[in-house]
This record gives sequence, C-alpha cells and structure tokens, in this order.
Amino acid sequence: MADTPTLMPYDEALERFEPVLGLETHVELGTNSKMFCGCPTTFGAPPNTHVCPTCLAFPGALPVANAVAIESTIRIGLALNCSIAEWCRFARKNYFYPDMPKNYQISQYDEPLCFDGYLDITVEGKTVRIEIERVHLEEDTGKSTHVGGATGRIQGADHSIVDYNRAGIPLVEIVTKPIEGTDRLAPEVARAYATELREVMRSLGVSDVRMDQGSMRCDVNVSLMPRGSTEWGTRTETKNVNSFRSVERSVRGEIERQAAILAEGGRIIQETRHFHEDTGLTTSGRSKEEAQDYRYFPEPDLVPIAPDPAWVAQLKAELPELPSVRRARLQAEWGVSDLDMAAMHNADAFGLVEATVEAGAPAADARKWWMGELARRANENGVALAELPITPAQIARVTELVKSGALNDKLARQVLEGVLAGEGSPDEVVEARGLKIVNDEGELSAIIDQVIADNADAADKIRGGKIAAVGALVGGVMKASRGKADAGRARALILEKLGVTE
Repeated sequence: MADTPTLMPYDEALERFEPVLGLETHVELGTNSKMFCGCPTTFGAPPNTHVCPTCLAFPGALPVANAVAIESTIRIGLALNCSIAEWCRFARKNYFYPDMPKNYQISQYDEPLCFDGYLDITVEGKTVRIEIERVHLEEDTGKSTHVGGATGRIQGADHSIVDYNRAGIPLVEIVTKPIEGTDRLAPEVARAYATELREVMRSLGVSDVRMDQGSMRCDVNVSLMPRGSTEWGTRTETKNVNSFRSVERSVRGEIERQAAILAEGGRIIQETRHFHEDTGLTTSGRSKEEAQDYRYFPEPDLVPIAPDPAWVAQLKAELPELPSVRRARLQAEWGVSDLDMAAMHNADAFGLVEATVEAGAPAADARKWWMGELARRANENGVALAELPITPAQIARVTELVKSGALNDKLARQVLEGVLAGEGSPDEVVEARGLKIVNDEGELSAIIDQVIADNADAADKIRGGKIAAVGALVGGVMKASRGKADAGRARALILEKLGVTE
C-alpha cells in the first residue's frame, strides 16, 4: 500500500494516550417501499430498476413520508431508552455527489425523532453504558461503482457508474455521544456495541441488518488525548465499516496510527478514512465536513412529524423482549455460567444455540455441538458459525438421534461431516453412510464372541478378577464394528459372557 502508516505498538499507545470513541451506525429499514416514494426496496435487483420520478428527483415530483419507517424509528428509539420528540421535521442536507440525484439528502439535523438514550453492553464481565445522542431518520444514497482503478476507490478510476436502486431507502442513523474511559478495551467496546445494536434491531424486526449487503454499516470515530489531559484530540471517521471484526480492528489500527503521529509531534487531520480488510489499516479519504458545510435547512416539501404521545406509549408497551433480557432469562433456564455465556456471545453462537434449543435439543447438547465440533470446523474454513451449511434444526435432529441411541458422539460427528459436505439431512447421511449403532443383539453378540476369541489372554485376566482389562475388549468391539456398537452395552455383554459380575 503506497501510504502505509507508521504505527505505535498498542500497549505503548495506551500508556501515553486515552482513546475517545464515537459510533455512527446506519441501519436500512426493512420496509416494502422507499422513504419518500412507492418504489420497492428489494435487494439485488438489476441496477436502476427500482426508481421513479420522485427518487430520481424529476422536476415537480414531491416526496411523501413512509409511515411504517417513522413507526420503526420510534420503536428503535424506545428500545434504546430514548426520549421521543413531540414535534420534529426533516431537513435538506446539501452536498454535490452523484449518489443522490437531488444533490441533497432528506435527513434530520437539529430536531431528531429520538434523542438522549443509552444501550448497556458487557465487556470482560463489566457493564459499559453507551449513551445515545440521537436516532434520526433519513434516506439512503445510491451506490457508486468506480471502474478501472486498482483499489475500487474513486482515486485512479477511469469512470464511475451509479445504481440508484438504494437511493431513497429508509435509513436510520444511530449516533452515540463521545465514549470515554474505555482505555485498552476500546476496540472490544466498539465491537460489543455494534453487535448488541444489531441484536436489538433483529429483536424489533425492523431490518435484516445484513452487514454483507450494506443494510447495517458503521462509521467509527476515534480520537486520542494525552494521559492527564481533558481536551479531546482531533477525530477521524472511518466510513462504512461492514463487519464486527472490522469495527474492532479499525479502532485498534487508528489508535496505533494516531499515537505514532502525535508522538512525533505531528497533528491529526480531521478526515474520513477507508478501512482495508486485508491489512486492518485505514487510508485517507477526504477532509471531514462540519455541519455548516452541508447548509441544512428545513425541508419545505414535507410536513413536520408530531407523534401522538398515546401512540408512542402503546408502541413502548408492545416492544418485544429485548436481547439482554432474553439472554439473562435463557442463561437462568439453561444453567449456563457467565463465562460460557460470554464465550457463546463472542463466537456469535448464542442465537444459533437458542434456535437449536427451540428446535427440540437440550441446551447443553446444543451448546456442545456449536461451541465444539462446529466451531472447530468454522475456524478451519475461516468462516463464521452462521455461514456453515447446516441449520439449527439439523443439529437438533442429530442430538435426537444420539439421545435415542441410534448414534454415539463419534458417529454423530461423521453425520455432521456429511451434512456439511452437502450429502443431505442427518437421516439421509446416516442411511447413505450406514452409520447407525449396532443394536441387534445377535450381531453384537457375534462380534463380541470373535473379539473374546482373538484376545484370550485379556479374557482370562477378566475372569481372574482384573475387570479393568475389559476396556481392551470393548475397544476391540468398537474397532470391529467401525465405531457403531454401543460401548456400554458391549461392556455388559462381555462381562456376562465371561461370567463376571461387578
């Protein structure tokens, strides 16, 4: 990378500077139509097919606000413990860029719909309260694709093309207040906040929050101030970070980069920056505008929003069980330790375990498979647990087969291997691979007779009272049956045949 920055080791940076964070999270709402027109919002349509005179800013086309989007935003604000404005309005945010046909974005400025909230998160056993400054509603921009350059950025590109399908989709922006006091845990706090925020959105059902599709993306602000100082440093804003791991890495990388500059007597430039997944570093984007640069003024084509307090109270009463409350309830029901809960949460496995339990599996078994065999396979393949080609219902079926005695854990792992390889459902894999435990007494008895005959010395020791030697014969039965015998039943039959009681 041409402008690879100089970095200060993280621990050294934290000895000299204190980080201050700010997170601006954009969430596309899952409405059927756009914010100010009736165009559909389906992801993946051919470019520029979900457009109309309004979202293309044709002269004379007027916006009409999406009532469902307003309701969803209020529900988000309530879930984040915000106050809801009794009266607010939209504003025009003016800037010249091809991703908005109007050359302005309809947003909110000094009168947000929701304000002064908070979200509690847990990091390394500590509760951290992230204060929310505002939750406001706006329209999303189009998508620019820069062609001909080496990086996909506008710098060095031959030309750019724009898809306006996304322009006008309802977009909620959730802005935190400055986050101080996180110290060395700053990257983990940023990640935990983004993760918990996604879970809140999921529980409300207001968005699919697919970071890979851009329906949730984070702008990460970082500044440093020398230890002992009370004056915040100049911040940078890393734009459109699209994974939790990248949120964490971008904070860490900016702390290391800014610390190195400040230690050499340099100054931090207030700018937007781009995060690079391959290096974990950021590079300069453009100078960061202030609010006055956007020349905000009230949107003259839309009436103000004045939510009825009784309606807001009803929405609050109808909120679903929120993620933190649900986790506490399920932890008690499952009898899981704080350490195990943290492990599931950090592995992004909690929802998968919950869904597996809902599909009929015991909680202990669901956690064992997701956090054991499946976590190992996900790590080997460099993918997230949720990306593995297996469903909670299939895991629940495997646990059912084990509980019924049709499989043991060794065979169950082979069944999981087959499902992951695309060989079908657990039952289809069992049938195709012939993996059922040998339950036929006649077949098992014949195997045991042969193993006793082949291991006469061990059999004599058992008859002589050395019952521990039975392990060798059980191992022989498991080998002869290719792991498909019930080890407990085999042991009992071996002792019975040798005339030994315990």
